[in-house]
Amino acid sequence: MRRLLTATAMVLATANLAAAEGALQLYNWGNYTSPELLAKFEKETGIKVTVTDYDSNDVALAKVEAGGSGFDLVVPSANYVPIWIEKGLIVPLDLAKLPNHANIAPEWRDVPWDPGRAYSVPWQWGSTGIAVNTKVYSGDINTSAVFLDVPPELVGKINVVPEMNDIVSLATMYVGGKPCSDDPEIMKKARDVLLAAKPNWISMDYGATERLSNGDWAGSVNWNGSTMRARLNTNGDVQYGYPREGYPLFMDSVALLKDATNVEEAYTFLDFIMLPENAAMISAFARYANGISGSDAFMPEDMKTAPEVVIPEEFRAAGTFLPTCTGKSLDYITAIWTELQK
Repeated sequence: MRRLLTATAMVLATANLAAAEGALQLYNWGNYTSPELLAKFEKETGIKVTVTDYDSNDVALAKVEAGGSGFDLVVPSANYVPIWIEKGLIVPLDLAKLPNHANIAPEWRDVPWDPGRAYSVPWQWGSTGIAVNTKVYSGDINTSAVFLDVPPELVGKINVVPEMNDIVSLATMYVGGKPCSDDPEIMKKARDVLLAAKPNWISMDYGATERLSNGDWAGSVNWNGSTMRARLNTNGDVQYGYPREGYPLFMDSVALLKDATNVEEAYTFLDFIMLPENAAMISAFARYANGISGSDAFMPEDMKTAPEVVIPEEFRAAGTFLPTCTGKSLDYITAIWTELQK
């Protein structure tokens, strides 16, 4: 009987291994992964990719840190990559398995959050700003006052995306501070302006592309690519503003999880997305820039001059990549965010 049970266990283990081969589990932001890219990848490699969505960096981090997620790849933002590294949740990449690593554009090869690109490869990059339906509101959209001192036309009609560091940083810069400030007076001002504004918001939710497109929301703190998609869906009614008080820049990058099961499949996917034509497919779907040299030749024409993608000169200096907040600054941000959730 013991030999029979052992043989049965071996058969089941072999079957499970076979089921895992040719599969890949990608944990990514919602509405951010090109179906055409996945279809092309499966056709060329035979590897089936399953995508699971999340709506914030903190949700993704908590899910994986809890263990047993079953995911192979994750796509954290720049200021979160050091946290994933410190917690031992992602592993250094074997660059010998990534010949297309050389395609990473020079400006994205040695970044502060991942020196030498040891742990991650670029997915997309962009900014966090203000999306407004100009049929509803025709005032200045290049200011965080749109959601922090909500104009009457937008009261009860404006959303705030649920990304803690983006929202608190926008408020901190609005009151004259810098991201990751540990100045208690500055952080109190940021807290007060956020709590005073919240009753004028309709929600703190993720699905801005659809809800701005169909008119459920007249405005939102939102990311640039999502806003471009909404603009195209509304014949130009939705416009994107760059807060002159300061706004976050981001780059989301793909990293290999320490407990990944489909490691070789993950490497195949990582190398695949660093081919210029494939990076352009990612951008063509979600409407963000990518970090791969040569991809411009394959990009949609409307992205090459889009104001959501090409930051207007007058607003460039106001954009900043968020640092990784620690210590008192992180305590302040977390406390503010907790109050906003009540």
